[in-house]
Amino acid sequence: MPSVVGLLEQRELTARRRMDELREEADRINAELAAVEREWNEWVIARSRVGEVLAPGGDADDPDAAEDLPDRGEPPVQTGPSEAAKPKSVVPMWRAGLAWSALSVDYQRILQALADRDRLGQGPLTCQEMAVCFGMDPVPGKVEALRSKAKRLVARGWLAEPASGRFTLATGMAGPGGGS
Repeated sequence: MPSVVGLLEQRELTARRRMDELREEADRINAELAAVEREWNEWVIARSRVGEVLAPGGDADDPDAAEDLPDRGEPPVQTGPSEAAKPKSVVPMWRAGLAWSALSVDYQRILQALADRDRLGQGPLTCQEMAVCFGMDPVPGKVEALRSKAKRLVARGWLAEPASGRFTLATGMAGPGGGS
């Protein structure tokens, strides 16, 4: 007869695996959504520009004419770093005002975990602690993947490594909205 604790551990492991699968799927869908939103924004801009040029009495050389376009009930076009980056995208150098959304979801999760620790007055975080925080098994492969990402964030100015293997937000970093 199996032990109750063994059965509970088995169910916990099954639930954790399902959670990890769903989290990965959500990250993939968010990245795909961001790419489609960028494409949609480009088409909205293109249609707006063509409308400016073809409008009767419209002057394509008048920069103020673009501001007088009628609102067609479309959401505002968002450009710049407010859109989520694609997974596997290059980590940009941190600069004041650069939003966290310039990073892929994996990097944003690392920053959020460290921001939460900072907000609670807790110290730096190791990669093994990050793995546990993210619901991952703290096995060497997962920990090393996190370490690689954290080191990349350090190299680009997003994180600091005050002691070997211990990471915290870099000086001047703010919440998810952006830097400074």
